[in-house]
Amino acid sequence: MGLFGTSGIRRLFDKDLLELALKTGLSVGKVYRNVVVGGDTRTSTGVMKNAVAAGLVVADAKYEDAGVLPTPTLAGAVRRFDAGVMITASHNLPEYNGIKLINPDGSAFSLAQQKEIEELILGESLEVAPWSEIGQSRGYPRAIEEHIERIVQDFPNHLSVKVVVDCGGGAASVITPHLLRRLSCEVREINCQPGGLFPRPSEPTEANLGDLMEVVRESGADVGIAHDGDADRMMAVDERGWFISGDKLMVILARAIGAKDIVTTIDASMVIGEMGFKVRRTRVGDNYVSEELKKGGDFGGEPSGAWIFPKASLCPDGIYAAAQIASVASRNKLSKLTDEIPAYPILRGSIASDGVAVSALASRLESLKPVSVSKSDGFKLDFKDGWLLVRPSGTEPKIRLTVEARTETRVRELYDSVVTLIKASGKKEK
Repeated sequence: MGLFGTSGIRRLFDKDLLELALKTGLSVGKVYRNVVVGGDTRTSTGVMKNAVAAGLVVADAKYEDAGVLPTPTLAGAVRRFDAGVMITASHNLPEYNGIKLINPDGSAFSLAQQKEIEELILGESLEVAPWSEIGQSRGYPRAIEEHIERIVQDFPNHLSVKVVVDCGGGAASVITPHLLRRLSCEVREINCQPGGLFPRPSEPTEANLGDLMEVVRESGADVGIAHDGDADRMMAVDERGWFISGDKLMVILARAIGAKDIVTTIDASMVIGEMGFKVRRTRVGDNYVSEELKKGGDFGGEPSGAWIFPKASLCPDGIYAAAQIASVASRNKLSKLTDEIPAYPILRGSIASDGVAVSALASRLESLKPVSVSKSDGFKLDFKDGWLLVRPSGTEPKIRLTVEARTETRVRELYDSVVTLIKASGKKEK
């Protein structure tokens, strides 16, 4: 595996990652001469950012520090620069950290751009500027206010809605509650104190949002909003305190903005294609969705909670999505909208790869007798009554599994069959 996964560079924080941050700054600075850097709330983010900054400065690039802020907030600022560097491991555990590289349009670096930076990092040709040419860094304190102002202009009407916001101790803490109050929402905060030791697991899944669901029910709120560590994701809870699945939330947000042409990933529900949209599918990863949206489209997203509003930015923007779902909740009961969208049983999970390569599973997966097989991203097997996807994680040593079928019995049968095949392959490898 190369340095870059599906969401930049991401791994456990140690001296190797710190050295990699320095080399990344030096490499980016050789190609992009005017760079803005930001980071999330992790305990290791400050030193990582300093390492990147050191690399940029000794590469004789101009560098400005935007401070602690979400990834989409930094992405908004990058339009004034040649590139942006975000220090974050997104929804990973707090002992992880990483680096996301961002273009002025908000999109992640393309595969070609990543390859160029990776070759510089791994090469031996990096040179530092002479001491007499090393410049000084500057602060860029305007990014958060600029992001708020950009979003507010799309919501001119006051939102008379009661919202509970769970930022998970992440970077959204510095912007989402303030934005929603600017939009006249009544806001109750939980886990909105920025800190590197997250008070709940950072990924905004149903299993991790029990406190949010309970507070929404107890307070009589209209909507609950949750972010991951760097706020490129947003998930929601309806007024009953029920978690809204990513597939249904995708439909609600797309309808809210009047989208007709949407881009999503191959692991999104087959329901998306039954809702009247023109749907294009990509490999799993918001960077692939952004790349496809450059060809056109009204909206993009992943069921994991990454929502892209191309008129605003090609970066997944959980902050913009928070304003959008609050606006929807001010006009409609989210429970009604959610219940009107059909759903098929779907299971998403992962299993430790234990050295098993997904490519080695081909013959075993064929034994499940699929109607067709796609190899665009791992293996996607289609059946008459559902589908399954087996793909390597781009951020962790795991194999990701997604299964959807028309009955609970069938979805569990397919899921268990795949897990058994993977475990059997692992034993054979050993």
